[in-house]
Amino acid sequence: MISLLSALVFVCAQTPAPTAPPPAKLDQATRLAVDKALAWLASKQEPDGSWSDAEHRHSTAICSFAVLAFLSDGHLPGRGKHGETVLKAARFLAASANPVNGCLVGSRGAHGRDMYCHGMATLALGQLWGTGGQALDDAIRPVLERAVLLILQSQNPQGGWRYLPTPNDADISATVMQVMALRAARNSGLHVPDQVMDKAIAYISSCRDPKTGGYSYQPKQNAPEFARTAAGICVLHLCARHAADEIPKAVQYLESRFDSKHHFFYGHYYASHAMHQVGGKSWENWYKRLVNKLLPEQAPDGSWPKNGKLDTSSPGPVYQTAIAVIALAVPQQFVPIYQR
Repeated sequence: MISLLSALVFVCAQTPAPTAPPPAKLDQATRLAVDKALAWLASKQEPDGSWSDAEHRHSTAICSFAVLAFLSDGHLPGRGKHGETVLKAARFLAASANPVNGCLVGSRGAHGRDMYCHGMATLALGQLWGTGGQALDDAIRPVLERAVLLILQSQNPQGGWRYLPTPNDADISATVMQVMALRAARNSGLHVPDQVMDKAIAYISSCRDPKTGGYSYQPKQNAPEFARTAAGICVLHLCARHAADEIPKAVQYLESRFDSKHHFFYGHYYASHAMHQVGGKSWENWYKRLVNKLLPEQAPDGSWPKNGKLDTSSPGPVYQTAIAVIALAVPQQFVPIYQR
C-alpha cells in the first residue's frame, strides 16, 4: 500500500504554472493606504520574524496573515522594499513545526486551536515555496510536505476538520482553512487526493442553510453568518465549482450583511476573494464598498486599530491590518491561490 507520505510527490515538471494576468493598479488613495499599512506591519515584526496580537504571542496564524499581506502586494522573500521582512517571517514559519507531528504552531502553541494556526501557516508556506531562493525553498519543502500529511491524516469521516489534529469533529471555519491550505499545496506541486477535496466540499455544503443561502458553523446548528458564508463561497470557487447552484443565493446573503461586525475582518478576508471570483458588477460594487468602508477607518500610523468600530471579534490590530491589505490588494492578483 502506498503511504500518504510517499504520495506527496512533486509534479511541478509535469504541470506548468498558470500565467498570471498583469497586476492591476490600485487607485492613489488605496495605494497609499496599502503602503502605510505594510510599513506599520513591518515595524511590528518580532525579532524572531513573527508577529503578535494581544494573547496571541508569536502566533503562526497572525504571522501567516501578515505574510499573505506582503505577498498580496508583490513583496517576496529577500527582494524589494519589504523583502527582509518576508524572509524573516518565512524562516519563522519554516522553523515552527512540531517535531513530533509537523503541526505548525511554534514553541508557544496555539491555545488549543492548533488546526487554525496550522492551516494558515500551511497556506502561507504553500505560497512562499518557490519564491525565496534555493536555501529557503529547501527549508520550506520538507516542512510543507509534513504539514500537508498532517492535514490529510486529520480529516474526519464527514470530510471536515476542527481544533486539533485528530479526525473526531469538524466545523466550517477550521475546514475551510485546511481546504485553502491543501489547494495552495496542490498549486505548489504537491499531490492532494481528489477524494479528500470532494469530501471536504461535501462537509462544507452540509453547513449550508437552504432557506437563507448562508452557511453555519456546523451542519444544522446555529444560524448562518457572514464570515462562514464568505468562507463557503470562497472554497467553492477555489475548488472550481464556479457555477455551483449555491453561489447566487449565498452572494445575496453576503451583500445584505456586508457591514456585519461579527468577525468583520475574517469575513472580508474570504469575501473579497469570493466576490472577485464572482466578478462583473457584483465584484465592482463590492470592492468600491470595501474601499469606502476601510480607508476612513485607517489610523494615521497606517494600522486598522482594534476599537470595535468595524469588528467586535478580532484579536488585534496586526490581524486587522494584514487582512485589510489582503482584501484591498485583491485586484493585483499577486498571490497565486487568489487569482481568477
